Amino acid sequence: MPTPTVWKNVAVAMQSVLAAAKTITAITKASPGVATSTAHGYSNGDVVFLTVSGMYQLNDKPVRVANVTANTFELEGIDTTLFDTFSSGTAEKVTLGTSITTATTVSSSGGNFDFIDSTTIHANAKSQLPGLPEATTFTMDHIWDVTDTGLLALKTASDNQAKRVFQFTFGTGGKKMLFAGYVGCSLLPGGSAQQMVTTQSVITMNGTPTYYGS
Repeated sequence: MPTPTVWKNVAVAMQSVLAAAKTITAITKASPGVATSTAHGYSNGDVVFLTVSGMYQLNDKPVRVANVTANTFELEGIDTTLFDTFSSGTAEKVTLGTSITTATTVSSSGGNFDFIDSTTIHANAKSQLPGLPEATTFTMDHIWDVTDTGLLALKTASDNQAKRVFQFTFGTGGKKMLFAGYVGCSLLPGGSAQQMVTTQSVITMNGTPTYYGS
């Protein structure tokens, strides 16, 4: 039986620092995939942001590293067996040092797949293949506070059109979702009479999320 997850005790963290890029020279097709990066300096459990050519399924993807050696690290939980062939890439260590503590609601939209018609002239019924998914967005309503460091960091990311890595940690079992995206946040206040003043942020996701059970 699945364990239900509740929007309660959810920690939202945003990238505060992105370290210098380390060159990746190879990524295996395996479960999990193993990246080669000379003298990378990472430790087990570090989160890195991948920029990858060839093995496009990993591009713009934050992942945790595991079973590190001096020159290699596993992409924890990522089965690359059927991915395309790696050609080049980099990894940047992410520090998730900014806490977002003002959110009152979270909603997601997009992510629906286009479908490609693959019907032949010989068929008597239509067939189709999944194409590209729509861009996914997360919209959050916040308690409006122009002195809050998390809200100010969201606005700075928005003003600079800077990509950020986010991590949602759910209180039920500590499940985690990692993703990267661009932020829209103006800090404009809104609301209704005699109700709390709120503001809104939107994150447009790049790449695909990474999920961990703990």
